[in-house]
Amino acid sequence: MAFDPQPTLEGATLLLRPLRFEDFDALYAAASDPATWAGHPVKNRHECDVFEPYFEILLKSAATLVVVDKASGEVIGCSRYYEVPSRPGTMAIGYTFLRCDYWGGVANFEMKTLMFDHVFASFDEVWLDIGVDNIRSQKATAKLGAKKVFEGRLDLGAGREDDYLSFVVSRADWNAVLAARGLT
Repeated sequence: MAFDPQPTLEGATLLLRPLRFEDFDALYAAASDPATWAGHPVKNRHECDVFEPYFEILLKSAATLVVVDKASGEVIGCSRYYEVPSRPGTMAIGYTFLRCDYWGGVANFEMKTLMFDHVFASFDEVWLDIGVDNIRSQKATAKLGAKKVFEGRLDLGAGREDDYLSFVVSRADWNAVLAARGLT
């Protein structure tokens, strides 16, 4: 079965749908808080001239999903599927951000549940690459059953290498997380 890198996925509170050119203003509004990028390798991505090339990479990938809060209809972030050139045949989720007011709640877990379930229909594991200084994302990833398997420099397709920690979540580990939450 071929993997669809840009599906429409719907959960209880979130809709993940393919990124479109017309989404620039809404996605930039979601990204414009400097606190969103404080732990990220590109800390000034809240600036429009820095965000624009990021948006172009996301759009060109044809693998990015915008995250929409179903109650408000607002775009609150995005995430995408990708394959790291040094790990052919694997699927990763990254380039992810959510508005700060969605941190620490259920939004990240719901988004990852939708995306993981989509990956696990075609793959036995999912990779997550996180900047070494992004402690908040590392902690969130640990709650997903992820195991750190690599630390080093990676080019995730943006044309430059940065220091990353790479984590893997197996289908079995994900099922254990779901079972522990009473979701199986």
